[in-house]
Amino acid sequence: VCGIRGKTLILNLPGSPKGAAECFLLVCPSIPHAVDLLRENKGQVQKTHSTLLAEGVKQPHHSGHHHTEQSSSHTSHSHKHQGSHDSPRTPSSSSLSSSAEKDHAHSHHHKHGHHGHSHSHGHVYKQSTHSKVDAGQVASRPRESPYPMVTVDEAVAIVMEKTPILDTETVNLKDALGRYLAGPVHAAEPLPPFPASIKDGYAVRAEDGAGTRVVLGDSSAGDVPTEPVRSGVCVRINTGAPVPPGADAVVQVEDTALVESSADGRTEIRVDIKQMPTVGQDIRAVGSDIARGQEVLRPGQRLGPSELGLLATVGVTNVQCYSLPKVAVMSTGNELLEPSAPLAEGKIRDCNRTTLLALLAEYGTPTVDLGIAKDSPDALLQKLRAALDLADVVITTGGVSMGDKDYLKQVLEVDLKATICFARVFMKPGKPTTFATLEYHGRRKLIFGLPGNPVSAIVTSNLYVVPAIHKMAGCPTPERTVIKVQIDRELRLDPRPEYMRAVLQWPSSSSSGQSSDSPTAHHPTAPVAVPTGNQISSRLLSMRAASVLLKLPPKTADMTVVEKGTLVDAVVIGRF
Repeated sequence: VCGIRGKTLILNLPGSPKGAAECFLLVCPSIPHAVDLLRENKGQVQKTHSTLLAEGVKQPHHSGHHHTEQSSSHTSHSHKHQGSHDSPRTPSSSSLSSSAEKDHAHSHHHKHGHHGHSHSHGHVYKQSTHSKVDAGQVASRPRESPYPMVTVDEAVAIVMEKTPILDTETVNLKDALGRYLAGPVHAAEPLPPFPASIKDGYAVRAEDGAGTRVVLGDSSAGDVPTEPVRSGVCVRINTGAPVPPGADAVVQVEDTALVESSADGRTEIRVDIKQMPTVGQDIRAVGSDIARGQEVLRPGQRLGPSELGLLATVGVTNVQCYSLPKVAVMSTGNELLEPSAPLAEGKIRDCNRTTLLALLAEYGTPTVDLGIAKDSPDALLQKLRAALDLADVVITTGGVSMGDKDYLKQVLEVDLKATICFARVFMKPGKPTTFATLEYHGRRKLIFGLPGNPVSAIVTSNLYVVPAIHKMAGCPTPERTVIKVQIDRELRLDPRPEYMRAVLQWPSSSSSGQSSDSPTAHHPTAPVAVPTGNQISSRLLSMRAASVLLKLPPKTADMTVVEKGTLVDAVVIGRF
């Protein structure tokens, strides 16, 4: 059952895990288009319509399956299932069970009408779920990578060049935290909209000078004073309250004295103004905080708590923001188990998905957990197609090096016709990092093939994936922040540029008196970087509490170490 309520798409799937997963896989290719329609993303809707009309109605391809034609109001499927496993579900991500994804062969054709349009989506399922990659050619596989080596700076530049900025959508104030504005926001009214008192005290006429005043009444925040202040009188006033007509100054209560009150002490009758007031004293003029028509937020501004407060102040409850990219995450490897599984011989628990999904959640990025793919071209192709149907960005870990089970690049090129932009980076860790792009149903998709070692995966995610999702979401400065830090010890250099994990410590105010061998002796104000121990790429402990990646240069004949106290660049990846 499928329906909508407001701008929410509602899917009611069968109760069994197997049936739910099967049905979800069938409808998921249409979800992005449905969401575009609900969000009124007219540009993307028109682009999708144009693509569908240009491609026309394509008959599904049947390979080795008997199929009886039915009317367009029916759907025909051929399924083959082998095995299943549980996939973790987290509040920050959606999850697909692999029981309905393994070894599927779908034939599907349907039509639907929406707002007067009729679409054929049969082409979505026409692709074979069997890879064209020959997994048996072990002996003849390449012994050297055919992909040229690029530097980290070159890799980042390529990712930035290929990454699109997503379309815009209307976002309610309550849901806009962390989003990037697509256009300016102007104030329709001035702030304050009336002359407002800065202090608790008395509204007076400045020309009356010091002396005794008759207390006419009071003005509190939210009141609308009507009686004007005449010569010789004053009005008691609270902070933020409107200054009554006739008054042009406010005298704080500390500069007054009570002269006369009512018998019960509840009412002030006369007060003494002890100091000479000046015109405009302790009054916020109309528009002194925000002028009418003033730009309060600029395009590309990230909406944090203060920016949301500004929107509320000027009465703007819906804003145009760039859409958030959806990111699908999957791990590859026959050796991988779910985190909840007991260890078996030759197996390890998959930590990469947990780490990467959490990293993305820190930035408010919607995610899809695609589970674990076995080391086979068919399994990879099936998972990748599911990911491409659901997400703007696909992250895989493992299967990108030179092993006989590393099929990712072949599946991307041979089966999906993706463009591999780079597949080797001159860095440590993360040398086999792969980045590819694919035009898929009129949308640019990004695929990051990250190394399987946990540290390599998280380091390369911080360097390449995070800037990409920031750019897609409209951030005008998506690259990671780089600062100068000093190292607390001598560090041996590697033949490759190394991104060493470290924790920052800040020198105390007394560091200027330290001895010459102190790391802060030469740079007393620079933070000190303390490496996190053994830096082998399989040791996730080296990421614990790490706040920066030290950018160490490659070893040369003239330089084999970096001396203690040396200033080096550091990529900020965490909180200090």
